[in-house]
Amino acid sequence: MKSRRTVMLWRIVVGGVQNFLRNAWLSIAALAVMVVTLSIVLFSYIANATFSHTIEEIRGRIDVSVFLKDEVDEEQRRNLTDQLLAMQNVRDVEYVSKEQALEEYRRINEDNIDLQLAITQTDNPLPASLRIKLHNPDLLEDLRLFLEKPDIKDLQSDQTSYSGDRKEAIDKIARATTFIQRAGIAGVIIFAAISMLIIFNTIQMAIFNRRDELSIMRLLGASSGYIRGPFLVESMIIGILAALISVGLCKAIFSISSNTLDASTFGLLDIAWSGTYFADRFWLILAAQLALGTLIGVGSSYVATQRYLKKN
Repeated sequence: MKSRRTVMLWRIVVGGVQNFLRNAWLSIAALAVMVVTLSIVLFSYIANATFSHTIEEIRGRIDVSVFLKDEVDEEQRRNLTDQLLAMQNVRDVEYVSKEQALEEYRRINEDNIDLQLAITQTDNPLPASLRIKLHNPDLLEDLRLFLEKPDIKDLQSDQTSYSGDRKEAIDKIARATTFIQRAGIAGVIIFAAISMLIIFNTIQMAIFNRRDELSIMRLLGASSGYIRGPFLVESMIIGILAALISVGLCKAIFSISSNTLDASTFGLLDIAWSGTYFADRFWLILAAQLALGTLIGVGSSYVATQRYLKKN
């Protein structure tokens, strides 16, 4: 024999499903808004991850080259290398000889005949260098101060590569990373708030339409939980359906776009990587969307019903 609690729970679930079907147009409107909101949240999350991935790749290729005078001997170079490796932010130091620098120059400018001819007219003018790989390209102050020491500066033939346009480009990448991360978080918060407001108004309208029925239930001694339950179930249904639809929609869009668009189509936004990222984390993303949809729906519904119950 079923317990009293089980029967009440079953009636609450049935009541929630009936509310969803009874208020079909309101439910569909709320569902559509929730689908749009969850889709935007998901796209914002994946776009933020994609931007961060691309920027991290660029940052990983950033290095600082210290150009050495021709007079610097092997012992001086080795001592300078050891001092650089001892620095906390330095990941690796690679020595590039004059010959290697010339080969790289020729390879980079292989399509420019004028530059190829100019470099052959004289002895190799390119200096040897130390190419410094960093853990965090944003933290360059300690390295800059070290390289500006008089005894270290005497070994250098020119400014480091971290200057001028290159410095400006690296600084822009650092600022872009911070901005994109903050914008992504702000976008998620804003759209989640909008969705909660829509669901809240939908439940308020449903309560208004059933106000006489709810008043009778109140007079007959129905508990607040029993009155609130069907509305919570209705909102939960909206949240779950919206999550499933938004994930399915995004999956279809990424599948199509990955096959038709290349990484250069949207600049930094690598659509192909976005599709792979989505596919690799599909079940995690689905679980997160279900949790978010349920949280938004149930949370806004709880506030709406609590407001009604306090007044009555």
